[in-house]
Amino acid sequence: MARHSDQSIIVTGAAGAIGFATCEILAREGAKLLLVDINGDRLAERAEALRSQGAHVEACVADCGEESEVQRYAQAAIDAFGRIDGFFNNAGVEGAIAPLHDYPLDEFDRILSVNLRGVFLGQRTVTQVMVKQGAGSIVNTASIGSERGLAGGGAYNAAKHGVLGLTRTAASEVGPLGVRVNCIEPGVIETPLLNEVLEQMYDGDINKGLKAIGRVATLDRCGKPWEVGTVVSFLLSDDAAYVNGAAWEIDGGALATIRH
Repeated sequence: MARHSDQSIIVTGAAGAIGFATCEILAREGAKLLLVDINGDRLAERAEALRSQGAHVEACVADCGEESEVQRYAQAAIDAFGRIDGFFNNAGVEGAIAPLHDYPLDEFDRILSVNLRGVFLGQRTVTQVMVKQGAGSIVNTASIGSERGLAGGGAYNAAKHGVLGLTRTAASEVGPLGVRVNCIEPGVIETPLLNEVLEQMYDGDINKGLKAIGRVATLDRCGKPWEVGTVVSFLLSDDAAYVNGAAWEIDGGALATIRH
């Protein structure tokens, strides 16, 4: 299926599990991709893996929490492809687990710099390009933590609530100008970032943690990165032409129920 044939799409956090799984899907569907991540070595590996599959891929190492670097990756996409049709604004970090009253201030600032400031900077910069084009689609990565309180994850939770607000505000502002802005709300997705959190929560027993936390979903399991990527691909595409300002839950039914 060539859903994204000849479209240019930026993916931040592209070296991570969800970012790369999404890139694989977008590449198969015909997209030209600019991969962005702060981890240069891992990013180069990801880009080469996609090129070996025949994908049209460029890569840009950048800190998504720094304005000049966000502007640099946006310009890199324009230089490479001439325009920006889609943007998966996905870069993020999990952070430490601690109650808010004991949460380290430097860690709080670090999490918000990437997970909220970085999303804002990316959205603002790319939206300016898309408004001039008169078209484009943005998908921000929020979380089930955008809708609920998550004990121990105060900084992450606060940032993801903010991403939901940014998404809804932008959708109301630029929808009439031809730009759609939506967000996804992944639940418990099996990624290295989740494993780091579970290692803290379950004394190093990640498998025990995956089994326990997967029970929050009605499907009794954690999700897979590609299950997020398929939804992102849809939201970025013209198939979702009448979807704007939506918060798309990808959580196995966790938010819909009171379960565990």
